[in-house]
Amino acid sequence: MRGWLCLLLLPGLATAEIYRWVDANGQVHFGQRPAGAGAEQVEVRPQVVERDAATRERLQRTERFYDARRQEQAQAAAASAERQAERDSECRVLRQRLAQLPEGRRYFQEEANGERTYYSDEELDAVRRQLRERLSARCA
Repeated sequence: MRGWLCLLLLPGLATAEIYRWVDANGQVHFGQRPAGAGAEQVEVRPQVVERDAATRERLQRTERFYDARRQEQAQAAAASAERQAERDSECRVLRQRLAQLPEGRRYFQEEANGERTYYSDEELDAVRRQLRERLSARCA
């Protein structure tokens, strides 16, 4: 991305006109417009920076480090999102279970032999209490 930006700016830099002049006090000035009769145009050439092998290697190592760091952060964010989705699903199930246990109804569990075992009011209250506790602990 930075390379494209530099390439786009280079033509503008190459065509920029810079002028140099000396004022009455002997002070040198530079500007984009000539100020006074003694102003002369200065050629400005972009500086080409040559990097040695050690510098290139150091830059590559730094880039690899930051790439690995970005990848770790992306993985951590994905794992966090997955944990949040699991928690949301668990909370939804707990709320559904609690909503299915309205007061005053009789509930039973069907045994393997087909017989029904009915829950007492105390057992139902205990189940409701457990569901509410889990909801407040996990879904608050």
